[in-house]
Amino acid sequence: MTAPVLLAEPTNVRVALGERSYDIAIGPGLIARLGSRIAALRPGAAAAIVTDETVARHHLGAAEASLAAAGVRSACVVVPPGETSKSWSMVERVCDALLAAKLERRDLVVALGGGVVGDLAGFAAAITRRGVDVVQVPTTLLAHVDSAVGGKTGINSAHGKNLIGAFHQPVLVVADTALLDTLPPRQFAAGYAEVAKYGLINDAAFFAWLETNWREVFSGKPARDHAIAVSCRAKAAIVARDERETGDRQLLNLGHTFGHALEAAAGFSDRLLHGEAVALGIVLAFAFSARLGLTSAAEAERVAAHFAAVGLPTRIADVTGATPRLDQLTELMAQDKKVKRGRLTFILARGIGKSFVAPDIDAGEVRAFLAEKLA
Repeated sequence: MTAPVLLAEPTNVRVALGERSYDIAIGPGLIARLGSRIAALRPGAAAAIVTDETVARHHLGAAEASLAAAGVRSACVVVPPGETSKSWSMVERVCDALLAAKLERRDLVVALGGGVVGDLAGFAAAITRRGVDVVQVPTTLLAHVDSAVGGKTGINSAHGKNLIGAFHQPVLVVADTALLDTLPPRQFAAGYAEVAKYGLINDAAFFAWLETNWREVFSGKPARDHAIAVSCRAKAAIVARDERETGDRQLLNLGHTFGHALEAAAGFSDRLLHGEAVALGIVLAFAFSARLGLTSAAEAERVAAHFAAVGLPTRIADVTGATPRLDQLTELMAQDKKVKRGRLTFILARGIGKSFVAPDIDAGEVRAFLAEKLA
């Protein structure tokens, strides 16, 4: 893979979904153009910004100023930060605020934040007045490359992560990479797991490039924007082929079957961030693939070594607090969205860049594997 080149103009990635196609604009400083983009996209529309308390301190003023400069009337809804905001009570609060702001069906919701805000605001937009358009303005690396793109919205349940939701594509994604400069290192590392995932799914050359250049990606050099653009192109291509996750969009869940169960077992808390759970889940998926003879132990170890190098968890023991129980994890995995007629579906790998959908995995094999890892 060639070295990245810093372009003067933002990178534009198109998500091709027919009449519901939209652009992902990627580059630094784009929040200043948010208002003009919305005004051009929906002339005369008002907007309601949904954000969290942490993001509001850093970026709400810039978003509001951009909308005001473009003549876009706006209101704001601020929710608590963290995964606990992906709840029924918070959906009700956001929907009520959108209605109180007199948001009409031709107006817009602006999701300004990370994956939690994007999922929550997107779901509220999907059900308010039976569907209001949403613009995603991601503020975390994970949201830049994953949750802001593709139209998955939703909240968590006591039975598991993201089990209640809707597909509701954005009409625009404004990925201002300069917003990542305020991101805590742990949050950036968590998002990096989703970047590496694209290489592990079907782009071995990209994963090799990341192994060499990850420090430049973390430092905010041009490599960061390059990695984000590669990731967004990869996701856009998969979403265009399989919007509703009936086929190979399931590949984007590499690591998520294990990861979501571990995240739920940790109480959707700071004990294990979503991206950290994905990293640990990917390591487990490759180790399980090696156990089944699908890939070599060396390939699985290479994946684990890279995630360890960037500071991500690679063992269940790396998660702080009480170790999850085997029965707890298997019960949570049984609620995974890819389960079909009660049978587990995993995303496994025949090597780096060679992931595939593996239906009808034997639950006994999974249980024995997890028992070893928990021991």
